Amino acid sequence: MKATILGAGNIGMALAEGLAESGACKKQDITLTKRNAKALSELQKKGFKTSLSNTEAIKGADTIFICVLPQQLNELLEEIKPVVNTKKQLIVSVVTGAHTSVFKTILGDQTRIIRAMPNTAMKVRESMTCLSSANATPKDINMVQALFNTMGQSIVIEENMMSAATALCACGIAFFLRTIRAASQGGVEIGFHAGDALKIAAQTALGAAKLLTENKSHPEQEIDKVTSPKGCTIAGLNEMEYQGLSSAMIKGIKLSADIANNLYKAS
Repeated sequence: MKATILGAGNIGMALAEGLAESGACKKQDITLTKRNAKALSELQKKGFKTSLSNTEAIKGADTIFICVLPQQLNELLEEIKPVVNTKKQLIVSVVTGAHTSVFKTILGDQTRIIRAMPNTAMKVRESMTCLSSANATPKDINMVQALFNTMGQSIVIEENMMSAATALCACGIAFFLRTIRAASQGGVEIGFHAGDALKIAAQTALGAAKLLTENKSHPEQEIDKVTSPKGCTIAGLNEMEYQGLSSAMIKGIKLSADIANNLYKAS
């Protein structure tokens, strides 16, 4: 597959590297665009094709990944409208808050569009990606899902859940990283050197996640296995809940979902 990624920012680059490292695409078959010519020069050194022109970049592409900011989307779509071939080229958008109707309005009602909400763990093949679509064929959906599955896991959801997916999946990376950071800081408080504390916290978080994904269990089932009567684990958990751990996470996710739903409108 020949892919073009319009907007080689953090997510765009995570996607490009994920495509290449998973073997889904060869680096020379991935074209990246960015406004900064110097930055493109660095990407060329990594083996990717690059272009300052979005219209030139999409020529010959099978799939066009749109990874720009919400406020840049309309201008980009108007720019590529004269040259995009909606019958042959599939559009995959990771633009937060932009409904598929936006693409159909500008590019045409028959545009095949799949919205994807991955996270930056694509680079290490551990992303969670949520997908929704409009006009896409089952073959399109299967292909894109298989593509993202090479970089982690994916699920297909209704489009009205994409803002929620943004909060839990894309923003969620930052939320879990912050909890790991907090755990490592706690480790420093109790005597570990910072590097050791972070290594312990990160590996413990990875282990906790794998217990759920591999055992297909509920968090409370795994928690029960390590909480003994009058023990140190339950004491720590109860103190964290008293300080608002769960409620803070829930409120943060809800707020992120509300803002994600309005990002494109606000732009």
